[in-house]
Amino acid sequence: MLNTIQTITTGFADLAWGPWLLVLLLGGGLYFLVLSKFTAFRYLGHAVDLIRGRYDNPNDPGYITHRKALSAALAGTIGMGNIAGVALAISIGGPGAIFWMWVTALVGMATKFFTCSLAVMYRGKDSDGNLQGGPMYVIREALPKKMHFLAYAFAGVGMIGCLPALQSNQLIQILRDYIFIEQGWLSPSADPFFYNLGAGIILAVITAAVIIGGLKRIANVAATVVPSMAVLYIGATLVALALNIEAVPRAFMLILTDAFTGEAAAGGALLAMILYGVRRGAYSNEAGMGTESLAHGAAQTTEPIREGLVAMLGPIIDTLFICTATALMILIAGEWQTSNLTGVTLTASAFSMLLGPVGTVVIFTCVIFFATTTIFTYSFYGSQCTSFLFGTQSKRKYQMFYVASILVMAVISLDSAISLIDGCFALMAIPTMTSALYLAPKVAQAAEQYWVRLAESRV
Repeated sequence: MLNTIQTITTGFADLAWGPWLLVLLLGGGLYFLVLSKFTAFRYLGHAVDLIRGRYDNPNDPGYITHRKALSAALAGTIGMGNIAGVALAISIGGPGAIFWMWVTALVGMATKFFTCSLAVMYRGKDSDGNLQGGPMYVIREALPKKMHFLAYAFAGVGMIGCLPALQSNQLIQILRDYIFIEQGWLSPSADPFFYNLGAGIILAVITAAVIIGGLKRIANVAATVVPSMAVLYIGATLVALALNIEAVPRAFMLILTDAFTGEAAAGGALLAMILYGVRRGAYSNEAGMGTESLAHGAAQTTEPIREGLVAMLGPIIDTLFICTATALMILIAGEWQTSNLTGVTLTASAFSMLLGPVGTVVIFTCVIFFATTTIFTYSFYGSQCTSFLFGTQSKRKYQMFYVASILVMAVISLDSAISLIDGCFALMAIPTMTSALYLAPKVAQAAEQYWVRLAESRV
């Protein structure tokens, strides 16, 4: 049964992630970058002022502040994609895959600027009459009626794509490998099924206690946990890199040289390595996938461009900082070449090698908090998709389905978990990028007007 699931999900992901998606994500991102006149790099200081609360107005429409919107979005992106996803990128795609994750992040900054500006610019009302944001509302409110099927396609796939597959799977794996097996409570040769199921039940109960509170509770948890965990994670990696400073240039050089040869990738296929790097980068920062605009669309603001600026900080923190830190740790430790470890276990081994017992504690702590906050945020994303399709009264049923899915994700293989989400994210990118490309000139025009008002201090 589990082998059949793996075969189906792997085939689904490979079919969805063809070269055409590379063109859509990277080509679309480059178009946004040029059309916005490199806004993502010119207004970083203003974006930081926004998350510091300088322009917050509690009377503006929306539900959460700019900072909490970014924290909620980062809770969805900073997680297993940065820890297990980077390890998968290196072990399957080779070190060069990290370079293509960087490329995805750089163009993703522009993509997020456009998609998240649109999420506020074209907010729509749910069945209760409350304002909501996200690709499905953008499509319904701003695109011709003949294109509205894209909204339903996004929401339908999003209900599955936002299930906590990788997070549940890898969180339970690190608990098994670094607690139960290390303490002798579980034999390494024992069938992990019943352990995984039991751990999944506990995680499901914790998740249910948080997500029933809705976005405000999730955002409050994320705003408390995510910044502190990010600082802990990056701080630990900086210490490890400082202790191994002579190896850092070699690690960067390995990433850059392998990016255009693919020699270290499985089979040495350059295109396959590029595709896998973009796939992992897209999952890491979610630029163009549409999920990020579900959180940013709830921000309290009357200025759509402000939320676009806040959103573009996400790929910097998520991919350029945290993913790079993870990659350097793994490459310097060297076990990606000499062992069969993969996913979160490979990253945990690197931390342990470079920082000793402290490294094990850091990675264990960060995995627990990153994974759980991502699980909480993804429940909101899936609930938004469900309420768009079936009305707000359906949210509670989806939450029950979501919690139950944790049990399934706990017992399937890592390949099955990551392939399921990869395939769904690829399909979610089609309506998201299509609507953003169609409406991009309106965002560019609104941005030009905002810059004028900003220069005149009228915003």
